[in-house]
Amino acid sequence: FLRRAGQTEHERNQTTKMAQRFPNAQPPQNAVQSPQRYPAPPVPQLRQYAGPNFPMQQRPGGGFQQQPNMGTPPGPQMMPRPQQQTPYSPMRQGMTPQSSKRPADNRPPPPQPKGGSGSGDFSHSSSGGSSNKKKKKLADKILPQKVRDLVPESQAYMDLLAFERKLDSTIMRKRLDIQEALKRPMKQKRKLRIFISNTFYPAKEAVEGGEDGSVASWELRVEGRLLEDAKNDPNKVKRKFSSFFKSLVIELDKDLYGPDNHLVEWHRTPTTQETDGFQVKRPGDKNVRCTILLLLDYQPLQFKLDPRLARLLGVHTQTRPVIINALWQYIKTHKLQDTHEREFINCDKYLEQIFSCPRMKFAEIPQRLNPLLHPPDPIV
Repeated sequence: FLRRAGQTEHERNQTTKMAQRFPNAQPPQNAVQSPQRYPAPPVPQLRQYAGPNFPMQQRPGGGFQQQPNMGTPPGPQMMPRPQQQTPYSPMRQGMTPQSSKRPADNRPPPPQPKGGSGSGDFSHSSSGGSSNKKKKKLADKILPQKVRDLVPESQAYMDLLAFERKLDSTIMRKRLDIQEALKRPMKQKRKLRIFISNTFYPAKEAVEGGEDGSVASWELRVEGRLLEDAKNDPNKVKRKFSSFFKSLVIELDKDLYGPDNHLVEWHRTPTTQETDGFQVKRPGDKNVRCTILLLLDYQPLQFKLDPRLARLLGVHTQTRPVIINALWQYIKTHKLQDTHEREFINCDKYLEQIFSCPRMKFAEIPQRLNPLLHPPDPIV
């Protein structure tokens, strides 16, 4: 811009000199005026700046006064800076320009941990810290070797610590035993008296104008009750006879009543109503041989062992934990546990014949026992 302004001033001076040398010179009639090479610069217009940092002049009294507008200075004029165009596309109608300021952050603050602000520990870290404190307390009780060498009486202190650990383990074991005992139901021995009776009803002939006749029949009753002590509360609710059994089967003579009517069965269901006895009524006037089968409702469940395993362990009918414990005692007595791989059991010739394998894991024993456990025998 300054370069163009200098060229224009130079051309003006050349024209003045030519006019002085040739005062009467006139341009030719058909002369064509050469076009101007550069357009004349527009006159700049100064705009008032209303910003807070507008330059002020200090007054003698200590105040400030606004600097006056100086106007256009002499010499070459400066062109105003063109306005910067935004790189965005023109907005559609109805849209408002976005503010250049960043919108306020309305998000909620992040949740603080329970330990307070600035705490980076997690819940498991706090639990781990408590266990470390316990370990530190236990470690603080143990005397270093240097102290033991210097103080001869320290051995008595170490013996006392060993006795304390043994006492703690004994108390913990007894506490667990008491908790297990409280979970188990209380066992009491009582006698259940069963009464079996039968009644015969002779045949009746039909009477004219009266009752119809009936054939001879008999009725079998199976009843029972629990023999209570005389000191027990008489207002106590007594258990029904059927509550002690899981099923009851009465088997009659198959030759007299056929294959379809010679069995009378009762099985417990979730909706069964308890009763004090059972009765069976059948027609006939001959002696009938009956077999009554009572299957007890064991709590907890008991199983009958396979005859081979029962002879080996000396257990006939017991609960599953008792059977597994008896098998473990047999393994320990005969030293069948592998010396290198402690989780394996080396079967002897009897166990190999029963379980059909020379070696098995101890964790596989409950699964291998399932085919060898049978329902207990009923009371006949």
